Amino acid sequence: MKRSAIRELTFRLIYSLEIQKVDELEEQVELYIQCNEIEENDAKEYIKDAILGINKNIVEIQGLIEKNLKADWKIDRISKIDLSLLKLAIYEIKYKNIPYKVAINESLELAKKYGEETSKNFINGILASVVKELENQ
Repeated sequence: MKRSAIRELTFRLIYSLEIQKVDELEEQVELYIQCNEIEENDAKEYIKDAILGINKNIVEIQGLIEKNLKADWKIDRISKIDLSLLKLAIYEIKYKNIPYKVAINESLELAKKYGEETSKNFINGILASVVKELENQ
């Protein structure tokens, strides 16, 4: 399975968790893997790592998103799709050392497929600001 397909499956799980909060995150991840018949170990590990890693670092990830929003915007104003894509990309860039160009490109492709007309530009702007901030640390 290609990394972009694994990333898309991961995004879809992040999105579903945004819609429906769960108590047993690890169980939900396992159920998702079973329901989607994901058998490759690298795909399973990537999904588990991303979901649990985002959950573990959610305060910092959301803080980066909030810091890079326009002054009159709040994080709860962002669509769940865009928020899910931002969380995944920021996690990959900050915690997994995925090259930022790869993470941003993949997010933009998913935004074109799942987001609104304005999603691509919005996500690109936020991620560009986040990358600049991280590079200056």
